[in-house]
Amino acid sequence: MDDYSKENGFLKVKTEGTDGKKKMSRDKWTGRLDFVMTALSFAVGMGNIWRFPYLCYKNGGGAFLIPYVVMVLVAGIPMMFLEFSFGQYGSLGIVSIWKAVPLLQACGSVLEERNCTLHNGTWYNNTCYGTFIGLSDQLQQLILNKSVNNVTDQEVIKHKSPADEYFHHFMLDISDGLHSLGAPRWQILLVYLFCWILIAICLSKGVKSFGKITYVTTLFPYVILTVLLVRVLLLDGAVDGILYYITPDFKKLLTATVWADAAVQVFFSLSVCWGGLITLASYNDFNNNCLRDAFVVGIGDALTSIFGGVVIFAVIGYMSHELLVPIDEVATQGAGLAFIIYPSAVTSLPVSPLWSILFMLVLISLGLGTQFTIVATSHTTLLDVFPDTLRKGHRPLILLLVICTVCFILGLPLTTQGGMYVLQLMDTYCASYTLLIVAVVELIALAWVYGYERLADNIEEMTGSKPSKFWMICWKFVTPSVITSVMVFTLVRFTSSSYGDFQYPLWSDIMGWLVVCLEISFIPGVAIYKVCTADRELSFKQKIRFLCKPAPGWGPADKKLTSELSMPLNSEKQNFDNQITEKYNDPLSNS
Repeated sequence: MDDYSKENGFLKVKTEGTDGKKKMSRDKWTGRLDFVMTALSFAVGMGNIWRFPYLCYKNGGGAFLIPYVVMVLVAGIPMMFLEFSFGQYGSLGIVSIWKAVPLLQACGSVLEERNCTLHNGTWYNNTCYGTFIGLSDQLQQLILNKSVNNVTDQEVIKHKSPADEYFHHFMLDISDGLHSLGAPRWQILLVYLFCWILIAICLSKGVKSFGKITYVTTLFPYVILTVLLVRVLLLDGAVDGILYYITPDFKKLLTATVWADAAVQVFFSLSVCWGGLITLASYNDFNNNCLRDAFVVGIGDALTSIFGGVVIFAVIGYMSHELLVPIDEVATQGAGLAFIIYPSAVTSLPVSPLWSILFMLVLISLGLGTQFTIVATSHTTLLDVFPDTLRKGHRPLILLLVICTVCFILGLPLTTQGGMYVLQLMDTYCASYTLLIVAVVELIALAWVYGYERLADNIEEMTGSKPSKFWMICWKFVTPSVITSVMVFTLVRFTSSSYGDFQYPLWSDIMGWLVVCLEISFIPGVAIYKVCTADRELSFKQKIRFLCKPAPGWGPADKKLTSELSMPLNSEKQNFDNQITEKYNDPLSNS
């Protein structure tokens, strides 16, 4: 913990630890590209490969790019720039850094793992069926002429492709529902254990080695996808698939669903409000150009999604040609695309084992790239909260091993026969509504409570120039409005969870909402705790105002704190309040 001394009526933060020695300096990236590559690896995930192409196909093809690009500019990049700036200036983990606004410190506590797993089959007449790749021509014709030949939905669903059968009944050995988890699949368990061992090894040397590893996890998928695209373009039907993907249907732009889908995709694809971007930026040099990096990562993520769509629909076009099935009935989303449809196409390519291995390596790289940052965020946060205890000797490594072990144990239910049902439920609740609420709170905390002017001064101190008014308009008005609208629209469209034929019971949805409420409750809960434990000599209004001011210790890690950022003693509280109000036009001063 920081030590304090009395000086001119203020509590000053000492630069030494309790033993009188200078505190350990924080690690830094060995090069600027290390940060950019790691942030891009964290942002780009499997959702770029399967979710964006499907949304584009469903929402007007090339026309979907219009709302998508708009949302990148008014929601995605502004949030990324805000988190990059905040993390770089404070040089702290996602809990300690909220010294900037102590009252809202709990909005840095969301550490749950994000998994984008939307699981549907083939779409036909606005209905989702199991995929029918590999079925006989006679059965395919029955499906395509269902209304004429009077084939029921249940009869269609019963027929599964070989890839579907392998994925669900051999690899997963899936149970009949969430109520029956069954035993862990030992094959999945071993791979799961290997992944966590790999994560621990890669992060064991800290941010310097971590930054180099992400060069592989970032660049490898682009190389393989490019090679695969070149190969698929030589096949019949591939160009038709790409044309279908980019052909715009501008009528779709008149529906609110398209804009909401674009905003959700941008928000979750860029991985903002998970704490990872703040953590990664905290290792930057103080004078790094964080605005430039926000554009590079944001635009890079968007281009990755578009490029992934080209590759996927080239494959779908080829499959459509081979199976004599219309393109709009081959396109799927979620695991159905990554683990069923795509493998079915790859097996028909020459030297199919090679392409299968390469595609699976792409998925592994995308998953590990995101997971590295999530674990590093948890690790960094604990080191910053308890520096005197955990930063000594081999304790950081021991802490990393503890985190990996605990996360491994917590994830064991996902390796069971019913693990897919658990994963779907987690995706629906743990990584959706909570993040949207945290995003709005974060914007309010930094743009309104901490204050845009103060934030702009911090950015000018780092980069040499203040951000333009565009960012002020986005942070204070546009971005929170967009996120709130998406959240409301998502709630209005809410339907009970399902996976395949299994409809989740009411108790599972109730449990999911309880998890959401529990996660959100930390924000007001910590705020109430801080108010109750504040100086009793202060009135309630004074407590709120002082808890909305930067706490002792806030500021650049490599610079001395100025008196205006220090907490005053009781006799000087009013003078301190006046100084802050006068300089930054404190928005709470008249409340």
